[in-house]
Amino acid sequence: MIVLMEFILICVALAWIGTILGSFGAASVWRLRAYQLKADKKAGEKIDKKEYAQLRPLTEVSTKTDRSRCLHCGHNLAWFDLLPIISWLQLRGKCRYCHKKIGSFELLMELGVAAFFVVSFVYWPHALSSWIEIAQFLLWLIGGFGLSVLLAYDAKWFLLPNKVVFPLIGIAAASAVLTLLNSSDVVVTLYGIATSCLILSGVYYLLYVVSKGEWIGFGDIKLGLVLALLLADWRLAFLTLFLANVIGCLVVIPGMLSKKLTRKSHVPFGPMLIVAWAVAGLFGERLIDWYMQAVLQFI
Repeated sequence: MIVLMEFILICVALAWIGTILGSFGAASVWRLRAYQLKADKKAGEKIDKKEYAQLRPLTEVSTKTDRSRCLHCGHNLAWFDLLPIISWLQLRGKCRYCHKKIGSFELLMELGVAAFFVVSFVYWPHALSSWIEIAQFLLWLIGGFGLSVLLAYDAKWFLLPNKVVFPLIGIAAASAVLTLLNSSDVVVTLYGIATSCLILSGVYYLLYVVSKGEWIGFGDIKLGLVLALLLADWRLAFLTLFLANVIGCLVVIPGMLSKKLTRKSHVPFGPMLIVAWAVAGLFGERLIDWYMQAVLQFI
């Protein structure tokens, strides 16, 4: 009974933390976009003037004094406007002050990160009996939060900002080091990490070079490195690559049949990689075991 209560309390705590981080992540996405537009304008690139006018106020205050505000009317939001999920439901997805719809993006981020945290804990495939194992799990959660920001940004604007990618590389590298420290065979584990990087980052680098950047962006190469280091297992890396392409087919083929997409349409691959990474990291061992058993039955 005590163990069950502890399990439930941890799930509730992770869900609560996840909603808070999801809310922060959604706000960060808009701020990243605002600064990206500012940089693009300064560089003389063509930007959406309406979008920049809406997001520009986010770049005119310091990070320390910045407060969340409505993107439509610019009104500073009070603490009771920022309660994850609750405020959105209470206001029915509208601004309290100008009554314009704020969309479902923030709600989806809050629910998504919360769900990721809870599902990660419930289905975590490794033990949590030592400080190294607990630290690895925490880095997985932190990495997942950062990847949720990348997923949202790439899905909206087809770009993976370095301001998020580079810190994630550091977090993923720390996770890989912990994997080595917790390994009973360092050589085999190191081989698995290196091969994982080759599969998820090297393959995309090859495609990038061959296509001269037309098939895939350089951001996907860096993203592949992050995912590879977090997985630290060549089998899971290969599964991630496979699942990402399956997800891509499930998105692109119906889109082309309905004529919403054409051969020239640009479809961001980052979100597919990230979703595939989460599935492979949490359920990969089970999927591989199931596949091997199914194959052995036909041999």
